[in-house]
Amino acid sequence: MQQTHIITLIPGDGIGPEVTDAVVRILEATGVQFTWERFAAGAGAFEKHKEYIPKELYHSIERNKVALKGPVTTPVGGGFASINVTLRKKFELYANFRPIKNLPGLETRYPDVDLIIIRENTEGLYVGLEHEVVPGVIESLKVMTEKGCTRIAKFAFAYAKQHGRRKIHAIHKANIMKMSDGLFLRCAREVGKKYPEITYAEHIIDNTCMQLVMNPYQYDTLVMENLYGDIVSDLCAAFVGGLGLVPGANLGDEAAIFEAVHGSAPDIAGKDIANPTALLQSAILMLRHIGESAAADRVQTALEKTYAAKKSLTRDVGGTAGTRAFADAVIQALEEGR
Repeated sequence: MQQTHIITLIPGDGIGPEVTDAVVRILEATGVQFTWERFAAGAGAFEKHKEYIPKELYHSIERNKVALKGPVTTPVGGGFASINVTLRKKFELYANFRPIKNLPGLETRYPDVDLIIIRENTEGLYVGLEHEVVPGVIESLKVMTEKGCTRIAKFAFAYAKQHGRRKIHAIHKANIMKMSDGLFLRCAREVGKKYPEITYAEHIIDNTCMQLVMNPYQYDTLVMENLYGDIVSDLCAAFVGGLGLVPGANLGDEAAIFEAVHGSAPDIAGKDIANPTALLQSAILMLRHIGESAAADRVQTALEKTYAAKKSLTRDVGGTAGTRAFADAVIQALEEGR
C-alpha cells in the first residue's frame, strides 16, 4: 500500500496562493499520495486568528515535520517580524540550502552554473537583538556560537561528501570581525580536517561577490553565516535567471520547510501571470527529503522539458503563458514521461 505523506501547506499571500495551487497540482499528478494541512500566515492569518503564526500551524509542523511554503509579505521597517525567520528559529532549521543551476532553454550570461549555497540560518545578525543605546544610536547584536558554527560546517561537508562535491569555500569577514567570524572559521577548519578528500578554502565576503561575478565556475559549495548567505544566495540566483527560478530549503534535525525565496509580488497577484518554478523546484527538494526520489526525478525532467521546449513559459522568462497553463504543460510532460 502506497504511503500517504501529510504535509503542512502555507500558501502565503500575494502570488503565493496561485503558485502554491499550481505546484500542488503538479505534485499530485505524480501519483504520490498527499494530505495537505493548509494554513495562512502573516497578515492574512492575523485577520482571522489575531496571530501572525497561528498555534495550529506550529502544531501541524511539529506533527508532520515537513512544510511547503509560498511567499509571505514581510513589512519593511515596521509591522510584524519575518514569518520566515520566526519559523526557522522556532524549529531550529539551522541550514538554509539553495542549489543554483541553469534551466535548459534560458539564455543567461553564465551557462552551466552549478553552485550550492549553504547558509547558517538561526544566528548572526538575524537573531534580531536590537536596542536604542541613546537617542539616535541603535545597536544590533551579531550572535555566533560554537555549536551553531560547527553544525552548519558539518552539514556542508557531509552534503559535499554524499553528493560528490569536491570543494568548499567558507565565506567570512574575519579580517574585521575577528571574534565572531573568526569563530566561524575555526569551526569550519576543525570540521574540514575530517574530510581530507574535500578541498577547503576561505574567501572574504566582499571579494567573494566580485569573484562570483567575474567567474562563478571557480566555486562549488559555499558555506557562510546568516547575512552573507542571504546576500550571496540572491546574487547567485541572478546567474540562472533570478529568484523566480531557484529553490530554497530550511533544514533542521527535526523538521524541514521548503519555500520559494522570492517575494509575494502583490502587484501581479490574481492575474495568472506568476511563475511557480521556484516553489516547484523547492517541492522537488521536498520530494527527495521525504524519500520520493523517483517522483522528484520525474518532476525535474518534466520541468526541464517544458523549459527546453520554450512553450507555455510565463512572461518573466520570455513566454506568454499564465500560471495555470504553465502547470498544465509540466503535468502534460509528466504524463508523457510515464
